[in-house]
Amino acid sequence: MPSLESTSQSGHKGGQYRTEGLAVAFPDDGFVIVPELISLQACDELIETISTTAPGKPGSRSLLGLPAVDRTAVELQQQLIAMGLMSEAHRVVQCSLFAKGVDATWSVTPHQDLSIPVSDRVDTPGWSGWSRKENVWFVQPPTSVLEQLIAVRLQLDDHASETGPLEVVPGSHANGRMTSASVSQHAAHRVSCTVPRGGVLVMHPLLIHSSGKPRASMPRRVLHYLYGPPLPAGISWAR
Repeated sequence: MPSLESTSQSGHKGGQYRTEGLAVAFPDDGFVIVPELISLQACDELIETISTTAPGKPGSRSLLGLPAVDRTAVELQQQLIAMGLMSEAHRVVQCSLFAKGVDATWSVTPHQDLSIPVSDRVDTPGWSGWSRKENVWFVQPPTSVLEQLIAVRLQLDDHASETGPLEVVPGSHANGRMTSASVSQHAAHRVSCTVPRGGVLVMHPLLIHSSGKPRASMPRRVLHYLYGPPLPAGISWAR
């Protein structure tokens, strides 16, 4: 599978990472890789936090409220705003942990992220697929809301290329909400995204993405932050 370790889309060219031009590439490609946004010490602090805190189990969607996780959300947003990759109107609304390792060699088939966490169930036209997870309401909002979401995936461990990195279909977010058949058809054009430790993958959740099984037994922990715009009157974010 093609890799984006050394292309302009990943911010890496000729052995040197770069950040100029990412704000131009992001709308078209639907994703960019930005290296070294937080320090290795900060990565270690976050790993300690998710290793010793009950909500920090693999797959948890409820990590906001942990001080180290919240501080990092603010720090990431400030840097991404400065790069032109996010607006000040966005707010962090969720943080999930995705972890792989010796006892967790899962994979994820190609898909789009269509659900968001909200405070209460409000039956409104265009809002569907209500579900309850970890005591939080989730719903699929209209495409106009989905198009404004930004996900920031923070890589906490080394050896990303060997531990089941995210795979994406560049530009697929421009198709809006897609049928399962259409997602499967476009999935043949996936590329693998290798993010260095302390770096992030910034993406539109409507981008088709998947994740393969790891080739090595080393840990792979990713904090997936979701930032969203103001919601329509009557509906509010869970956080």
